Amino acid sequence: MTPLDQLSALANAAKAPEMAAYHKTTLPCLGVSNPEINALAKQWQAAGTPDDWLRDAHILWESGIFEARIAAAKLLTKARIKDDAAIWAEITAWVPDFNGWAIADHASKAGERRLSADPRRLDLVETWTRAPDLWTRRAALVMTLPWAKLTNPRSEQLAQRERILSWAATYTTDPEWFIQKAVSWWLRTLSTHDHERVRAFMDDHGANMKSFARKDATRKL
Repeated sequence: MTPLDQLSALANAAKAPEMAAYHKTTLPCLGVSNPEINALAKQWQAAGTPDDWLRDAHILWESGIFEARIAAAKLLTKARIKDDAAIWAEITAWVPDFNGWAIADHASKAGERRLSADPRRLDLVETWTRAPDLWTRRAALVMTLPWAKLTNPRSEQLAQRERILSWAATYTTDPEWFIQKAVSWWLRTLSTHDHERVRAFMDDHGANMKSFARKDATRKL
């Protein structure tokens, strides 16, 4: 059975409408749970090579099925992949298809591993910050979360972090809830490693943020 066949075999018609409603998606849903998708993705990774993962992830994504796109993202979420240019290209090709937080955030999890492997790719991600689509803009912050988690960043990593924080600063005036949430998520994550930098950011830009985002960003200070 192909990965798509295996996923489809787990379909639960009773849960599918509930899932579609929860995620507010217009994509067809199978009603497959996240733990079930996780188990399949691990199975596929263990049984295949990066070329296999890339082929199968492409087929899963192109199916247009909600859980298949989640599964595609999980399949390509690996810390170390040698010669990952084709996988990075596949992940970035998905970005225009983002149409909800679940798929966008799962795909961003796969993308963050590839960004960490080659930070030069931040040049492309920066172009997303100016996109009219909110999910593309959100992905720019969600995909760069590893820089908020650095405990002892090197000088080049600090420079990269400042670059990303400059993007977050432009987002503070964005009225979209999911954009405000992305900013607060990034700052809250950073606050456990560099609370003074978060305080400085809030002093400079906090007044522009929605109240819920300000509260969330400073929750761990």
